[in-house]
Amino acid sequence: MARRLEPLTLANLGELPGPCRDCVFWELDPVAARQADRNGDTALEKEAWLSQLLLDWGPAGVVLYVDDDPAGFALYGPATYLPRIQAFPTAPVSPDAVVLATGRIQPRYLGLGLGKILVQAVAKDVLKRGFRAVEAFGDSRWNGPGCVWPTEFLRAVGFGVVREHPRNPRLRLDLRSAITWRSEMEAAVERLMGAIRPEPSPSGPVTVRDALRSGPESS
Repeated sequence: MARRLEPLTLANLGELPGPCRDCVFWELDPVAARQADRNGDTALEKEAWLSQLLLDWGPAGVVLYVDDDPAGFALYGPATYLPRIQAFPTAPVSPDAVVLATGRIQPRYLGLGLGKILVQAVAKDVLKRGFRAVEAFGDSRWNGPGCVWPTEFLRAVGFGVVREHPRNPRLRLDLRSAITWRSEMEAAVERLMGAIRPEPSPSGPVTVRDALRSGPESS
């Protein structure tokens, strides 16, 4: 199977899984998200959020294709662009970290290690931008696809808990101290795509439980 990674832009936003395409769980605060849902404006809000982030910060998501079929994605960015963070009991995130917000692998591609590849691609991009770490909020009671990563998955790909909570711990992957992991990451992602290629400016969770049945290589 041929695999490739592309930055998430307005051009391929529509290729995200159905529930994720218009989801604004991370992009808006809870009150604004409920209002957008009532008004039927979530798709427009998602596009506006992504467009602004692309202009201000650059690509903040990655889409993984298998034989030209969108197989999964990961969404990440600075905490200031992810208002939902403030609703988590383990917030705020560290100032030297970018937040891995959410992601998903299409069911037919589970068990192939694609979740780890997505996390590696995010870490590579974050490292190149000069950040020290990636942080994420876990769901320790995860029982199906949603907007928050299963804590078990985050641990499996190298994250460690920095603030405990029975439901939503905050976890961290320190990129500058994880030398071995970083070397493996570089090799794996370079084989796949060389680097995430930013696109010109246009004119955010299996999430992953089923994949974990196959071990840390899965998502």
